[in-house]
Amino acid sequence: MGIFSFFSKEKKETLDKGLSKTKENVFSKLTRAIAGKSKVDDDMLDDLEEVLITSDVGVDTTLKIIKRIEERVERDKYVTTDELTTILRDEIASLLAENNTVDTEGFDTPAGKKPYVIMVVGVNGVGKTTTIGKLAYQFKKAGKTVYLGAADTFRAAAVEQLVIWGERVGVPVIKQKMGSDPASVAFDTLSSAKANNADMVIIDTAGRLHNKINLMNELTKIKNVMQKVIPDAPHEILLVLDGSTGQNAFEQAKQFTAATEVNALAVTKLDGTAKGGVVIGISDQFRIPVKYIGLGEGIEDLQAFNKKEFVNSLFGE
Repeated sequence: MGIFSFFSKEKKETLDKGLSKTKENVFSKLTRAIAGKSKVDDDMLDDLEEVLITSDVGVDTTLKIIKRIEERVERDKYVTTDELTTILRDEIASLLAENNTVDTEGFDTPAGKKPYVIMVVGVNGVGKTTTIGKLAYQFKKAGKTVYLGAADTFRAAAVEQLVIWGERVGVPVIKQKMGSDPASVAFDTLSSAKANNADMVIIDTAGRLHNKINLMNELTKIKNVMQKVIPDAPHEILLVLDGSTGQNAFEQAKQFTAATEVNALAVTKLDGTAKGGVVIGISDQFRIPVKYIGLGEGIEDLQAFNKKEFVNSLFGE
């Protein structure tokens, strides 16, 4: 049994399909860059740098990857263009490993944390509420009892959407009237979950706060109120980013990591974009593990991130 045998054929097909636009984008540029060349030299590395930057890997992360490849070329003395893809894949996988991105088989929670509390943050429009619904589905499928908290009380649509997801998945949604205090909703959700011995709580939060100070104050208040019910909550602060926005996702990550202690990332909408390289750059620049990736609109199309399979899907086995 191979080390990655748990990654099912169906998951791999979904991943390959979801990343197909990015793979086509990267490979077409890579093929043009190495056309007619037999070895990796300075000109080749300049071309590779352009390929990575234009694939939304990001300037700083690209320079880091190029430096690693330069060191490999220097050490090995002669590297052919045929070997370049393998080296590129290896160095990107190593980079993701260094950023605490841990391959996981599925949807599980640490022992001793019950209920395990996830606070989900992100701007409106990135697929935050949909990601929460899909997470609830996956956790329930894994045998967990899940409670959802509709703490984005600024938008009626957000509450309604979460309620629809709750009904679809078959999990309770705790809500209050529009304009209620978000921290109060979080308090009620954790209290209900704890009273009913639930395994999981996922709290939706507003994405429309006007600036970093407002955002910081609101999220801090929610955390403080939750800790009155469960002292170490939230266990996970999950930032949802829209992969199709490319470099804009970097800016969003910068704002949210400055406002609260984000310790996990979900990158959505990768199936509709050629900008999947943003996963590599964001993981590297913010040193926060990518935990989930969204690869389509289907309820099964949210996957636990597996760095090895992700890199293999982009660059070949």
